[in-house]
Amino acid sequence: MKSPKKPAAKKSKKPRSKPPQPPAEKPKRTGCLAAAVQVLAKAERAMGCKEMVEAMLAQGLWKTAGKTPAATLYAAVIREIAAKGDKSRFRKTDRGMFELAAENMGKHARR
Repeated sequence: MKSPKKPAAKKSKKPRSKPPQPPAEKPKRTGCLAAAVQVLAKAERAMGCKEMVEAMLAQGLWKTAGKTPAATLYAAVIREIAAKGDKSRFRKTDRGMFELAAENMGKHARR
């Protein structure tokens, strides 16, 4: 014996939603290296990473929640010097001290 056929379930009609809008573009945040370039250009002297980080945070150029921002900056600067060599924006003057490379001083001093 066959069971009677059940009527097909009707699909509920949902109002069509608008296609998702692309998110509004957020302004780019300054990275630690770009902020360090700005601080060094303004200071016009060699600085240590701890001093640069303090200046960057005080001027609102960079925000971080890390525990060791000076170590982060130091590693990034050393990595750029190693990767770019003479084309790096930084030059190591002494142990833990950095300045803008001579060819970059004019470019970044006006920012």
